[in-house]
Amino acid sequence: MSITANWSYPTAVRFGAGRISELGEACNSAGIKNPLFVTDPGILPLPITKTALDVLENAGLGSTTFSDVQPNPTASNVAAGLKVMKAGGHDGVVAFGGGSALDAGKTIAFMLGQARPMWDFEDFGDWWTRADPNGIAPIVAVPTTAGTGSEVGRAGVITNEETETKKVIFHPKMLPLEVICDPELTLGLPPHITAGTGLDAFIHCLEAYLAPSYHPMSEGIAVEGMRLVKEYLPRAYRDGSDIEARGHMMSAAAMGAVAFQKGLGGIHSLSHPVSALYHTAQPTRFSCPIFCSTTARQLRTKLPG
Repeated sequence: MSITANWSYPTAVRFGAGRISELGEACNSAGIKNPLFVTDPGILPLPITKTALDVLENAGLGSTTFSDVQPNPTASNVAAGLKVMKAGGHDGVVAFGGGSALDAGKTIAFMLGQARPMWDFEDFGDWWTRADPNGIAPIVAVPTTAGTGSEVGRAGVITNEETETKKVIFHPKMLPLEVICDPELTLGLPPHITAGTGLDAFIHCLEAYLAPSYHPMSEGIAVEGMRLVKEYLPRAYRDGSDIEARGHMMSAAAMGAVAFQKGLGGIHSLSHPVSALYHTAQPTRFSCPIFCSTTARQLRTKLPG
């Protein structure tokens, strides 16, 4: 079974197989006439990328790409992308790929019209109010994995190479105006990446559920997200062509990113510095053994019985 739907939570989401064909329409809806297509070197040569670029070209929107994005995007990546964006007179970003490409693309769009250094907008207190909202370019996000949920997030995680630390750059207008969740784009993911990104989605939901703050809406989303991962990640892992399972995993990934507005926990607290120092591509999967000792203990106190 293949599900097709349009959502307006937390932003406009076009969900369903084959909906990459609507990329030009999504750009038009976001007011983008000359997009910069941001992806990463691993995705750039794939057929799904050619398909997306062809859609943009046929819609008269060009096909300028920027792919100098590391698995953990850095300040240098953002600076390089910003240079390309300004030189080409681009008025928006199409962020295409996994969490790294999405975070980099969103941050490039955010920084387009800012006069202050990027680190001045770290997600700390009300630092986001320092930004000029009129200098933020619109974003269309197209995830090609089912893990981070960055397509429905209002921030980008960027590594500071000088201090070897990860920083969250935040602003409400970093939320993409349009999202295309097309499960066909994930059909080529190999099993180990399917598993790793799927566990990322699960951990987002789990840590959000366990966070001590009061946010019943996020708790409900987190519980349903964990259910979807439990039921459909094994199927997607066993049969990468299972479009129903792929679709539900894309939903679970987005739900995790919405749910963790409530908070995150020990796994992310440890995995972020590990990935910043050792450049691990999938820090959450790397840190999953921590779940057994710390998060499991939290879970036992949270759940009855």
